Amino acid sequence: MTKNSRRQFLQKAGLLTTAAGLSYVAPAAANPARKPEPAGEGGKVFASANNAVADTRYGKVRGYTRNNILTFKGIPYGAPTGGDNRFMLPQKPKKWKDVRDCLVYGPICPQKPDTGWLQQEYGFLYQWIDGMQDEDCLRLNIWTPALDNKKRPVMFWIHGGGFSSGSGQEHPSYDGENLAKLGDVVVVSINHRLNAYGFLDLSDYGSKYASSGNVGMLDIVFALQWVRDNISNFGGDKNNITIFGQSGGGSKVITLMAMPSARGLFHRAISQSNSIVQMSTPAYAKQVTELVLEYLSISKDNITDLHKIKNDRLQDALDAANNKLGNKVPADVGRAGLQPVVDGKILPVHPFDPTAPTLSASIPFMVGTCRNEASYSINNAPLERLDDQGLVKLLAEKYGAKANGMVQTLRRSHPNDKAVELLSYISAQNPMAYLQASRKAAQKAAPVFLYMFAWHTPQLDGRPRAFHCSEIPFAFANTDKAENYTGSSDEARQLADKVAKAWINFARHGDPNHDSLPQWPAFTDDNGSMMIFNNTCEVQHDPDGESRKMLTRIFYNKEV
Repeated sequence: MTKNSRRQFLQKAGLLTTAAGLSYVAPAAANPARKPEPAGEGGKVFASANNAVADTRYGKVRGYTRNNILTFKGIPYGAPTGGDNRFMLPQKPKKWKDVRDCLVYGPICPQKPDTGWLQQEYGFLYQWIDGMQDEDCLRLNIWTPALDNKKRPVMFWIHGGGFSSGSGQEHPSYDGENLAKLGDVVVVSINHRLNAYGFLDLSDYGSKYASSGNVGMLDIVFALQWVRDNISNFGGDKNNITIFGQSGGGSKVITLMAMPSARGLFHRAISQSNSIVQMSTPAYAKQVTELVLEYLSISKDNITDLHKIKNDRLQDALDAANNKLGNKVPADVGRAGLQPVVDGKILPVHPFDPTAPTLSASIPFMVGTCRNEASYSINNAPLERLDDQGLVKLLAEKYGAKANGMVQTLRRSHPNDKAVELLSYISAQNPMAYLQASRKAAQKAAPVFLYMFAWHTPQLDGRPRAFHCSEIPFAFANTDKAENYTGSSDEARQLADKVAKAWINFARHGDPNHDSLPQWPAFTDDNGSMMIFNNTCEVQHDPDGESRKMLTRIFYNKEV
């Protein structure tokens, strides 16, 4: 989660004052079609004109080798999106003749300036990598064990940050090297258009803008098409692609599951800590757009001027629109602000409302959350002293007379937890994950696996607990790279081995079970099975029960 989206996440919560016994498949020895690339002195990292060169349909690209994993960064999968291409459908990149260097991350979509570093403890934990902003942002990154003809599972990562911010390189934990090495898989991550560039619905302002409210999602489809057409040159299997993402990335995963243009481009799906089952209605999208254009003094008569507006001015207009709209949203809209639009064509229906999407009924699905998604005592240590009476008072600021009943319900489910922990459970992620698992299981067409990540970080006196984003370095086997999250401990590495292997096995087989975990049954409404990832991993059955049902009413039925 980026700095700004973290703030938006807290504001939205309103409190800112199947098959048994599949063994883990160990990586097979590389069997390259040509002589192995030199690994450099000591085998650590090596870059050279003749090292790590791969073919694409647009020209050759050169990466580098690190720890025997070949890395390519900033490969263009689409043309620049600025000027006349702003708000338009993604276009193919121009071909190039010479070998193109792909050694460093590419530009990220222009977005609001980050202020998270001003909050010391958040900055310490997240260690964001801000990147360079530019509208030439349709770029992807690849990590692969070898450039050979072996068909490895492909794990396609979609970053968080809602639909407004973030990038494929924003966290140290997103690095795909360790995951590629551990699982003998190919890892891909992407940048795509965000905020107004990706989701401003201008369809009322000219036919050429008919798709503008969804071009950010169509960028991701375009990247998946690129992977289908090129990944065999990087040792990957185009017929075994898993999309996975966290927070806003998880919301993009479930949106892709409902998009006809994405059908057949992926074969498994993992959604981590996403909090919605609906997207925007055309009416709500139109309201946001009108407020943005009003701020910019743009109408149908001068709509082409919008192609020339500088980023800071465009972001100011979005802020002004969001301030007028507030965080209250209609019952049939997923979240406040810009997001994909259920236009009846690109996105025919809400992704998981009222049912799981039929388009992806046969796709195995894994979904889950972190135990303490809303860890409010990060950057607010005194909140650890909160008692139940204080919690009722705090919740009453948003939930009014419902606050006392909320605390009583949470306390029955968690009799021994601190009040600040009860507060951290009040987020949409946990009930929405269960709701999505239930609706997917109801299709009886493919297995769904539900999990909760419950490991507490020792950092900052343990106050963050299992905070939003904390499972990412475990899924990527990057607990040492994300040492500010994890403390880089043996305990963290041992759990990362279990979590990452579950993600890898799901990508390879459509089932996360492996020998280091207890048997993890596919979810059904009858069993309520949920894998709890912690120092001791165990399956529990709807562990939150009553409080989960209460939070579902609040966040899905919007009973506030």
